[in-house]
Amino acid sequence: MEEQGCPRCKTTKYRNPSLKLMVNICGHSLCESCVDLMFIKGSGTCPECGTALRRSHFRLQLFEDPYIEKEVDIRKMILKDFNKKEEDFTNLNDYNDYLEMIESIIYNLTNNIDVETTKRQIESYKKDNKDLIKKNKSKLSKDEEYLEMLIQQEKHESEVQRQLLQEDEARQKNIKLKNKEALIDELMFSEMAAADIMASHRELTKVTDTSSTLPKKAATEFSTGIKLGAQDTFIPLSKMDAGELYRYEPTQVFMCGPKCLSEEELVFQGYLNHVRRASDIDLGGGYKSVMACQRALQDSFCGLYYFPNTAS
Repeated sequence: MEEQGCPRCKTTKYRNPSLKLMVNICGHSLCESCVDLMFIKGSGTCPECGTALRRSHFRLQLFEDPYIEKEVDIRKMILKDFNKKEEDFTNLNDYNDYLEMIESIIYNLTNNIDVETTKRQIESYKKDNKDLIKKNKSKLSKDEEYLEMLIQQEKHESEVQRQLLQEDEARQKNIKLKNKEALIDELMFSEMAAADIMASHRELTKVTDTSSTLPKKAATEFSTGIKLGAQDTFIPLSKMDAGELYRYEPTQVFMCGPKCLSEEELVFQGYLNHVRRASDIDLGGGYKSVMACQRALQDSFCGLYYFPNTAS
């Protein structure tokens, strides 16, 4: 990907790490300084495509690629009106065709293909489905309704938990205040030793601090069986029977030819005299000359014998 930069002043992110790029409705970007300079007179045009622009059309660029910014903006704009749900169609094929039409419109507008024809198609759709568009804007889909219900439920639980926490803190504060007053009274009027009174008071304070009336928050269970918020979030595995878990058996390779020599035999019989020696870099990567020689001999020996009854 090309380095991010402003096409007008040629400033790049490399030279100015704090550079802020602003993207406009045509999908091209300018730095914040160039945008301010452009609209000193109140209006301006895009230096790349000449589109007439307004200061309100610019916003901070979130993605590195301005093309993605343009597609995201167009998609948001189109989906505001093309808001039919699956339940609005009689069958799944019609709904899929509708989704395909939306993607075609977004693609054409993003890539400047048949823009005028596409805009007329959008206006025609908005005119023919005006009532349904207005109705769907105020109606949530089943999934959205379910998510909204979960969000409201979570907010309610959080509010209840917050209130309980406040009540528990107030109760603990009152208990500590009463314990303090009781300690002062005992130190003033009791005949016990001060050390015994302080020790008894510390034990009472420990018991009070560990006690709490807050209920435990219910765990949220997912399809995997793991409960979010539970103390133990791991599913125990069943015990396996004791015994040997794995036994290695070397692979039997049917060469259909002479048996290849071992690495020691290749070195002893001088097969490596005409093989390139492995450099330090080769050895570091796991390559050895004897391995290459043995592999070449295996390839040459394989299939020299003919066994018509051998299963392939």
